[in-house]
Amino acid sequence: MSQSDYNIKEIMQLEACTNCCLCADVCPAVAAADDGQLSGVYRLAELRKIMRSRSGILRRFFGRKAPTEAQLKQFSETVYRCTLCGRCQQTCPSGIMLRDLWLSLRQDLVHSEAYPQKVDMIRENVADSHNVFDEDNEERSDWVEDLRNPPNHGYVKDQAEVVYFTGCVAAYFSMAQQIPLALAGIFDAAQLDFTLLAEEEWCCGFPLLGAGLRDNLDDLIAHNIEAVQAKGARRVVLACPSCYQMWREYYPHEFEIYHVTQYLHQLITSGQLALTELNLTVTYHDPCDLGRGSREYDAPRRVISAIPGVELVEMAHNRENCLCCGGGGNLEMIDHKLSGEIAKAKIDEVTASGAKAVITACQQCVRTMNTYVRRNKVKLEVLDIVQLVERALRL
Repeated sequence: MSQSDYNIKEIMQLEACTNCCLCADVCPAVAAADDGQLSGVYRLAELRKIMRSRSGILRRFFGRKAPTEAQLKQFSETVYRCTLCGRCQQTCPSGIMLRDLWLSLRQDLVHSEAYPQKVDMIRENVADSHNVFDEDNEERSDWVEDLRNPPNHGYVKDQAEVVYFTGCVAAYFSMAQQIPLALAGIFDAAQLDFTLLAEEEWCCGFPLLGAGLRDNLDDLIAHNIEAVQAKGARRVVLACPSCYQMWREYYPHEFEIYHVTQYLHQLITSGQLALTELNLTVTYHDPCDLGRGSREYDAPRRVISAIPGVELVEMAHNRENCLCCGGGGNLEMIDHKLSGEIAKAKIDEVTASGAKAVITACQQCVRTMNTYVRRNKVKLEVLDIVQLVERALRL
């Protein structure tokens, strides 16, 4: 392991932990697994020991021995059983940037060759197929064929004002494909000049970042930037919060970047979309990467409130305190059982709200919650906000 995977601020913040254990109290993985070793406070304590064993002066002072390969491997199993939801960071009274620290820790473990085998699968899939699922990237826009009347150009134009960056999950999973299908209809209704990148869209890089493969991002970023430039577009719209966060934080700021909720709000307020009445009581689930990650809580609620007849009821935990759905941080690939247990807690809270439908703004949240609802035959509708808006257009 190497200190070079951490910046100075992260190294200094390691000593700021007061062992208050609030991060453990709010951690969805700890609650679902009943395992304190999945908590941030445990992870920080172990990381401090490792750091002290690396430094010659600190090693002599604290008498620390470097962890064995087996110990590192065991530690990595707790590090990767985390959704990277950021609630520990939101709660930390010392202001430790825990989520950023977990990303650096995962990179450290990759460099130390102490990580789950699924990390290699993620790296190889993205390198070989340009998507995290190892699907044929030439089929990335095949969902267009499921439209009732798909245009001849298949929404793949040489030039356009707006690029809709679909994301891997919505491109390849039938459950999530309902989101781009609905959004295409909305954009057509608004007479928006938009295009897809089709096979020229590569994974945004978020799965690599979450796996500890930050070193592998540059080629993806450069390619996607060039693909948008080739379309002459000024704006990029993303319905996936993880893609949106990647473009905001890791990509060069050459274009106007919008999460779809922000863009839909603009289309509604400008009069480009006329919404009809829906008689529906809903609650809203804040995706971790859109809410705590990108601090966007208002745009989705403004869109929901703009639909006549829709009543929004908030869950007990909402906005910055929203409970994770269990689908983030590559957890589903690492420990699908734990992911499912976290989803159960989320759905229990949703049903307690009395809402007939849970609305979110993330394709992975839709997929994770819908999977639990269907498997357990819960009487609840799970919709992305794009699907809700498209429904208001159709009636």
